Amino acid sequence: MLFGYRLQLFDLAGRIGVSAACRTFGVHRSTYYAWKRQVDRHGLEMLRPRERRRPRMPNQLSAIVEERIVAFALAHPGLGPQRVAAELARPRWGGIVVSANGVWRCLRRHGLNTRAKRLSLVAGYRAPYHPPRAPELEPHIEVDRPGELVGVDCFYVGRLRGTSGAIWQLTAIDCYSSFAWAELVVCKQGNPTAAQTSKLARRVARELHAAGWQLERVLCDNGNEYRGERFHTTITQLGARVTHIHAGRPQTNGHVEALHKTILDECWRPAFARHLYPRYSALSRELDRYLAYYNYDRVHHGRLTRGRIPADIVYAANKMKTAR
Repeated sequence: MLFGYRLQLFDLAGRIGVSAACRTFGVHRSTYYAWKRQVDRHGLEMLRPRERRRPRMPNQLSAIVEERIVAFALAHPGLGPQRVAAELARPRWGGIVVSANGVWRCLRRHGLNTRAKRLSLVAGYRAPYHPPRAPELEPHIEVDRPGELVGVDCFYVGRLRGTSGAIWQLTAIDCYSSFAWAELVVCKQGNPTAAQTSKLARRVARELHAAGWQLERVLCDNGNEYRGERFHTTITQLGARVTHIHAGRPQTNGHVEALHKTILDECWRPAFARHLYPRYSALSRELDRYLAYYNYDRVHHGRLTRGRIPADIVYAANKMKTAR
């Protein structure tokens, strides 16, 4: 590439002049004339860049010593650089005098500077051969229509001035369309109650029914607000059933967990940055405004939505917003 660049410079200089060609290529005229003297004497091949040899470091270990260090480290992968240097200095190993830092640098050049790397390399050589396995399919929730599975969960917002309890966000999301419902509630006991979660479930079922869909199953964790008899009775009355995830496996309800993070990043953090003293009513308006954007204007690029807007999936042709 550099050789061709210089050839073009000389070609252009022969056609429009040296000064204009040097300005075009950004080369000083003295550099051009230095190259020209070499070209006039030895030909255009002198314009090729010279290949530089690898620099010789006077204090670098010889190849034989490096091989001895690497071989000894692999034969004794549990020893550190200081121990390797001490053992190599003994007559039985050839009396090789090298510092512990030199041993470590040598091992680092070969990617063996940690005990874990040396042990893994030795274990890899000793392990029997196994044919490569086919990559396992990522687990996904399979749903075919809105309302088939709705994930619900709670998100702790905090304690605000002027409220008599903790503020929680009750969240629900349709796993097929990513259509979301969320509302803020004041929990005087510290945690949401089954009455509050049941109210959200009735709202979800009502809005799905208005769009022509049926709430079929609710996926939730094992909190008291979902384990209570009142919540189960409400879901049964709505014609659906409840599925509880395994304890310690929140990723099973990954749709609503991802929604929590999205609302946190795109709604709550900007809202708390704008408000010096956020209040419950102001945060409720912020949440309603964001959900309107999330459901009716925001393009989703999930595995099932594939660049569509949730409202376009749920409401299809009529696209009517339901009353809250």
